[in-house]
Parts: sequence; structure tokens; C-alpha cells
Amino acid sequence: MPYEKLADLPDSVRNNLPKHAQEIYRATYNSAEEQYDEEDRRHRVAWSAVEQKYEKNEEGEWVEKED
Repeated sequence: MPYEKLADLPDSVRNNLPKHAQEIYRATYNSAEEQYDEEDRRHRVAWSAVEQKYEKNEEGEWVEKED
């Protein structure tokens, strides 16, 4: 089932990622839903997309990567 809004995302996403990263996660997950039958795989693909633009800093917070 696609995520219609950010509030629908899993707690692990909503409580840890900044808004822009949540948007990336939601868009990627929804796109992956059309390609993969397994929910776990869709979540892995979405996390991978987030990790391309974001990383955890020394405090364990997700921050946008510098170019």
C-alpha cells in the first residue's frame, strides 16, 4: 500500500529523518511498490535512496550530505 502522506510513514522514518528525507523515502517506496512484491525490499530500496543524500552525523542525527 503506498504512503499517501508523510504522517503515514513508519515511526522509524518519521521520528528519525528530516522532512526532505521523508519525502525521498515516501516517493521511492511508492515507486518501488510498482516493481517489487516484497514489502521488505521496498523499504530497503527507500532507505537506500535516503542514504544517497543523507547520512548520520556524530550525534546520530540524519543530515544532508555535503557535495
